[in-house]
Amino acid sequence: KMYNFDPYNVLLAIATNIPQRCLLSSAYTDPAVWEQRPRDAQDLGQLASLMDRTYARKFPVSSLVIARFVDNLSSKEEVDQAQYYLYKFRHSPNCWYLRDWTIHSWIRHCLKYGARDKALYTLKNKVWKDVRLCFHFIHYRAEVWNINVFLKKVSSAQQGCIYLLKNTWQEERNVGASLMLAGLKQENSVGFSARLLGLALIGKVELSRGIHAVFHEMPLIWTSGYLGRALAVMDAVCDFRDIKLSEEVLDHVEKILQDLSVNADGQNVTDTPLEEEDELETQKLPEYINRFKELKERLVSQDRIDSRSLESLVSALTQQTLAACENADIAEYQQTVSVWEAELQQLIQRERETKEKNQKSV
Repeated sequence: KMYNFDPYNVLLAIATNIPQRCLLSSAYTDPAVWEQRPRDAQDLGQLASLMDRTYARKFPVSSLVIARFVDNLSSKEEVDQAQYYLYKFRHSPNCWYLRDWTIHSWIRHCLKYGARDKALYTLKNKVWKDVRLCFHFIHYRAEVWNINVFLKKVSSAQQGCIYLLKNTWQEERNVGASLMLAGLKQENSVGFSARLLGLALIGKVELSRGIHAVFHEMPLIWTSGYLGRALAVMDAVCDFRDIKLSEEVLDHVEKILQDLSVNADGQNVTDTPLEEEDELETQKLPEYINRFKELKERLVSQDRIDSRSLESLVSALTQQTLAACENADIAEYQQTVSVWEAELQQLIQRERETKEKNQKSV
């Protein structure tokens, strides 16, 4: 019951105020913008033969040739064949010149012809050097991942909940840090609720294992008092009119304080003795518990508690900002495609000039 929300979807949604969806809306999957580009019809057999001869002569294949090959795929069998030539290009001297639109076209063809495993492999491992993903491209990754997860009936969200239920201190610290840092980006109920829960989880690790366990190999400050900072978040909310804390999050924080109190009166759970600074922080636990009760009563009296879960708050924020975010994303994508098309035409013009120059020299 303690961790009945989906922390990983929450983190993704609030990290940059970008709404998260289970599946993409039609605005993202509409291929009209991409398919309106001028088509450069090519014979795949001739292109494959050209690349084979070029590699046989120890010459590098140009990024324009591999782009044309990928852009003219029309079946799953051809997608399988293209993977070989993309692999060859990756290990060629021209690997740094693999174009962004080639990767975008490759992913689209993988989705279109049922090769999602190849798309997932490409995106997950970033097998090509210097691959820069446009924002629209990242949403395509979300679509591939979600569809693949749906088919397997196992979601990353479920895995995240399983990890939390294991209740290991490393995972509590990591999730707590993620929630805290993501919450700092939001000056609203979602941000303050995430901040509170994140600091409380880190504070639990601090009181049970010492401050060194908190900041070791983590981008966290080494100053003691994370539970105190969590209570400071509650205190700050009391001074805001339009911000409330999730009731679910407050229940989690209360459970954390109870666990620390029951666990040998908050004593260290490791064999290594706590340092003096950590011992002093541990002695503050009764004060923290009393302070929490006072602040919670104050929040109740001021109607600063939202009965919705943290995930529900994120969903509400998503619906409020989704349309604006989608419009901005689509406009950015259209501009990106225009830039890609201009670069492509420059390459074609350069190829034409090179051929004319070679013909004159002959």
